[in-house]
Amino acid sequence: MSDLKAQLLPTLKRYFGFSSFRPLQEAIIHDALDGRDVFALLPTGGGKSMCFQLPALVRPGLTVVVSPLIALMKDQVDALTAIGAPATFLNSSLESGEGRSRLRGLYAGDYRLLYVAPERLLLSGFLEEAQRWNVNQIAIDEAHCISEWGHDFRPEYRKIAQLRATFPDIPMMALTATATGRVRDDIIRLLGLREPRTYVASFNRPNLCYRVVPKKTPYDQILAYLRSHPEDSGIVYCMARKTTEMVADQLKADGIAARPYHAGLNPEDRSKNQELFLRDEVRVICATIAFGMGINKPNVRFVIHHDLPKNLESYYQETGRAGRDGLPSECLLLFSGGDASRQQIFINEKPDPSEQAAARAQLNQMMDYAETPGCRRASLLDYFGEEFPEANCGSCDNCLNPRSRYDATVSAQKMLSCVYRIHDKSGFAVGMNHLVDVLLGANTEKIRRWGHQTLSTYGIGRDTSKSGWTELGRELIRRGLLEPTKDKFPVLQLTPLGRSFLQQRKKLELARPIVTAQEESTSGTKRAGAIECDEVLFERLRARRKRLADEMGVPPYIVFADTCLRWMARQYPRTPDELLRVPGVGENKLRLYGSAVLEEISIHLAGHPIRHFEETIAPSGTMAKTSGINETTRDSLRRFRSGQPIDEIARERGFEVSTIEGHLAKAIESGEMIDLDLLLTPAEQQEMGALFAKYGWENISGIRDTTEGRYSYGRLRLFRAARGKHAR
Repeated sequence: MSDLKAQLLPTLKRYFGFSSFRPLQEAIIHDALDGRDVFALLPTGGGKSMCFQLPALVRPGLTVVVSPLIALMKDQVDALTAIGAPATFLNSSLESGEGRSRLRGLYAGDYRLLYVAPERLLLSGFLEEAQRWNVNQIAIDEAHCISEWGHDFRPEYRKIAQLRATFPDIPMMALTATATGRVRDDIIRLLGLREPRTYVASFNRPNLCYRVVPKKTPYDQILAYLRSHPEDSGIVYCMARKTTEMVADQLKADGIAARPYHAGLNPEDRSKNQELFLRDEVRVICATIAFGMGINKPNVRFVIHHDLPKNLESYYQETGRAGRDGLPSECLLLFSGGDASRQQIFINEKPDPSEQAAARAQLNQMMDYAETPGCRRASLLDYFGEEFPEANCGSCDNCLNPRSRYDATVSAQKMLSCVYRIHDKSGFAVGMNHLVDVLLGANTEKIRRWGHQTLSTYGIGRDTSKSGWTELGRELIRRGLLEPTKDKFPVLQLTPLGRSFLQQRKKLELARPIVTAQEESTSGTKRAGAIECDEVLFERLRARRKRLADEMGVPPYIVFADTCLRWMARQYPRTPDELLRVPGVGENKLRLYGSAVLEEISIHLAGHPIRHFEETIAPSGTMAKTSGINETTRDSLRRFRSGQPIDEIARERGFEVSTIEGHLAKAIESGEMIDLDLLLTPAEQQEMGALFAKYGWENISGIRDTTEGRYSYGRLRLFRAARGKHAR
């Protein structure tokens, strides 16, 4: 087995053109080669496929990959074929003759990877045939589909469990990009994984910028965005099929190549529109959530939500289709409270009260994300049980342009007093709409029937709009001053904290709500993961790539990813050996496309000088550590070195303890020296070292879960920063 592991890096370079692994990949691959069951949760763009593709290429036998979508199978196999890897797929899209030919190849041992849909596994006799193909690994991609708690539950995935009975001694690997703890447990149980090694990478996508803007005239807002990003390709998600077609038709009329995609289109049109998008013939796909699962187009530069998603898990999955290549990309949500009201109507139509309650809670979480004045990245990560260690992510609208704050004390007192007065007079609580009507002095049938026009709080809020009061009400709920009941039609109640606020006349300062916050453009801001390069050469290479892709009948990213072209336009390789050193250029791609690329670079250099760029990114294409640290981190470091305890620093600066731990870890990562003995006992250091050695140096979230939170994310990051680089 050690011989196989020694082949990993040479094989990685030969086929894929990379000289190092992404976080967790190497440990997962080692477990696969050792014959262990594995559960791997890696974010979109985190390199899940490599975890089963590379082992398949270094050892004899066949890896069977269960994949949910026909388009994804073809895409993956096209990409593997382009690098010279022996792979194939079997699904209903094949003519009978082609299917028989591939079956003959499987019996002959011609392939290392076979992609199949779950439905194919269940065809009569298929599993019996597969037992004769020397299967040595089974990989279940998009494994969350097996759980009814997963956001893309597919009943046919439940029957995959038969694989364990058919191949009792073959190791299985379950992979997904998004799963809560409940879904993870479901996957492991339903697939029958045996004492699996579990890997949970960070859910953070540092190259994505998250923005929420008030939804006013959505089509005009989308059109303005597209016109300000004329070279970018992306997805516009809409709630209704009719909306996808309307937006796509309007965009076409305004000169932007766009197509709709939804389950109501006939399969031929749906497939054609997707293919045009993958081949860069169409810039924009206007889609319902039917589009995107498993789509491997790495250069999606933006995802726009025309409507509010129903939950944060769907939102994370949909935004995750942007920037799979690691380059800067944007996620723009057009937010309106009216969208939430429409979602509520659908929720109320669900027949099961428990389903209604769960959907309502998920919608409230989505609303909290849309309206939060805090870091959106931190809010998203918190949903998945992960703590973002920085006070400012530098790549969401609230961190880039913090909202101004105002004294909301009087308004909060008015609203909370009104809740109290209504209950005191009537003996029952009311919902948000009626509460706001009382504050505004409305003349409704319910107000007259219940005599609420006689309340001292009737009409005291006429100086504020209805939407303003509604937004304040939701903020008071988030702050724990008001609490909605869990009924189908929830009513509002004062919490003990709300009563204390009124009685003690406490002060309340709030950020301006999103509906009144000034909209700021983020265009031109340098994003994490940016690869600075010769843009003229990049565009030349991109045009040549498109011609090569058309000749080969594949999407452009199958030839080279945008990241690869940017490295070429940064390094100016002029010989085959220099080109082979570019990340993403393997031997087969050098043979197929090398001469064309070198020709384009030569033509460009004949009329343009070589440009030089600062070393701000690592050779692997990931963001390198910056020289120096920002002022907020430096302040925490100064205080710590002066002898202040971490909890005292956090209290004085108004941060969480974990945030200060994150500052110190960042300082260590930037080259600053800190005595770890001042932070952790020898016993703690010894235990952490053993945990990182067992679960991998990138697996902080998994280790934190293993210790049931005994070690915080910040403390684990501190230890890794100080000791990890020496242990790896």
